[in-house]
Amino acid sequence: MDNKKEAMQLHRDLRGKLEIKARTKTDSAQALALAYTPGVAQACLAIQEDPDQAYALTRKWNLVAVVSDGTAVLGLGDIGGLAGMPVMEGKSILFKNFANVDAFPICLATKDTEEIIQTVKNIEPCFGGINLEDIKAPKCFEIEQRLSQELDIPVFHDDQHGTAIVVLAAVINSLKLVGKKLEEVRIVMSGAGAAGMAILHLLSLEGARDVIFVGRKGILDADYYDDPYRKKILAQCNPHHVQGGMEEALTGADIFIGVSGPGLVTKEMVEKMNKDAIVFAMANPVPEIYPDQAKAGGARVCGTGRSDFPNQVNNVSVFPGLFRGALDVRARKITDNMKLAAAHAIADAVQDPSEDYILPNAFDLAVADQVAKAVADQAIKDGVARK
Repeated sequence: MDNKKEAMQLHRDLRGKLEIKARTKTDSAQALALAYTPGVAQACLAIQEDPDQAYALTRKWNLVAVVSDGTAVLGLGDIGGLAGMPVMEGKSILFKNFANVDAFPICLATKDTEEIIQTVKNIEPCFGGINLEDIKAPKCFEIEQRLSQELDIPVFHDDQHGTAIVVLAAVINSLKLVGKKLEEVRIVMSGAGAAGMAILHLLSLEGARDVIFVGRKGILDADYYDDPYRKKILAQCNPHHVQGGMEEALTGADIFIGVSGPGLVTKEMVEKMNKDAIVFAMANPVPEIYPDQAKAGGARVCGTGRSDFPNQVNNVSVFPGLFRGALDVRARKITDNMKLAAAHAIADAVQDPSEDYILPNAFDLAVADQVAKAVADQAIKDGVARK
């Protein structure tokens, strides 16, 4: 049976990849009286008097909503909230299996920015955190920014920042391997969507100074997009005013990071990069360039978004531990410093980086614990923790 048929059979057999499990019994009048009426009234009154008690008396302390409008689902595009539900269920079980975070899919029947924001605000009382998922750019930028400002619980768009965190971790370890410094290298990026903008932002915070963004029509400047978020980010790019397209951008570059589409980079382009080049071609399922071609062009370190090549750049190393840490200290928000701390924790999980081992194994459960501790400690330092 091939992978597609096997996956369909799994989903058909399971009829949903998660379920609700009771944490107390209701098999007697006394048990029912304690868990429900009349005893439950005491918990309700305690929360009414002190809303903070919800963290002690309900599951709010460990519950994350995985919210999507289905407009940017994996490589499938705008397929709607209902069709995106298998992905949100999958995300929810990764939360549970990797970091014991209870997560629940919230798949919306609206694509309107204001309706999405208001819906999430309305369901906030139930949850300790909000994971935004598969919402297309540029509206994902406004939705996350508004919710982060208007809610008192952490809001995190994984397509943006989860990707950015694991890419930064990969870059940190790759640069260790080749003996270069982030502030001195030239980075070329493609794919100015949610992930690309977040990667650029985090790289800049870490010290990157020379980044060139390439789009369908060539090297991008701040005027290429209308939305203010991308205008602001792209204004930091291309300090040496390189002109042209991908070939010109990659000439003399040290790192390529792709979150765009298949086949945009050739072996000949990689040959024009600097010695010990680093290539992260993460378009799925077909990367911007396959690792064997990048290596043939002289790249020393290659990574993709696929599991069948070394150095898979996988968000599962990020979001379970990040939310675990944020929930453990009841963080009010996810700060940039918390994202940087998560990236360094992931990088540090690899004791001895090599060309085929710059990121920890996606199934190493210890990584989530390391990320959680780093994020929790940083939340306390940043003054956004409540315990």
